[in-house]
Amino acid sequence: PDPAAPPEEAAAREAEQRKNDLVVYLAHDLKTPLTSIINYIDLLQRAESPEQAQSYLEVLSRQSARMKKLIEDLVELSKASTGNLQADIQALDASETVNQALGEFADKFTAAGLTPVVNLPEVPVQMLADGRLAWRVMSNLFSNVVKYAMPGTRIYIDVVPLELAVTISVKNVSREALNLGAEELMERFVRGDSSRSTEGSGLGLSIATSLMSLQGGDFRLTIDGDLFKVTLILPRAEQEEKQEMQFGGM
Repeated sequence: PDPAAPPEEAAAREAEQRKNDLVVYLAHDLKTPLTSIINYIDLLQRAESPEQAQSYLEVLSRQSARMKKLIEDLVELSKASTGNLQADIQALDASETVNQALGEFADKFTAAGLTPVVNLPEVPVQMLADGRLAWRVMSNLFSNVVKYAMPGTRIYIDVVPLELAVTISVKNVSREALNLGAEELMERFVRGDSSRSTEGSGLGLSIATSLMSLQGGDFRLTIDGDLFKVTLILPRAEQEEKQEMQFGGM
């Protein structure tokens, strides 16, 4: 952005640039499975044996599923970023939310050779969040860990109650060198592998950021060498109740 431009104009240009970047990256990601599908349909039509045809069908199934996921992520990102998703904010137990997500991903962590190390508060802590959206954020984070964490390492998940908020942090060591900073990783919708050679839409972090914003929370990403850390911040429900009681008595 032009440093001499008014703040509003600079922000608008920056938003336009992010949108253009998104279109470019998605066009690249969608073209890859589409090209593969077209090529393998041609090969399937000329298959010389049932075994060969079956192998081509397996590739077609995998690539069509990848394209479907790309499109679903794009639609979800569009809804989240434009405010077309409605958040049903309720008091949720932070530890229970984390444990439910861990239960869903237990087999995937084991298959990936990853060991969760979970630190939860001794006393239940209530946070203000939408249960469905909170699950989607945790699912995005854990899916990212399964795909990109170094096998044979630990994942640290910490729930920490603060005076006004609850933080949920997820830390892991990346399998590949993280050659981008946290800001660039978020804004460019990439995953640390600048060649974009791995499967996936690369939109998970952006979707999670938008979903946290819808819930009145915050999403923070920190990179230190190959250490990848995400911190989710949501308001504490008890604090909200105290404020209501205080204002109600005035």
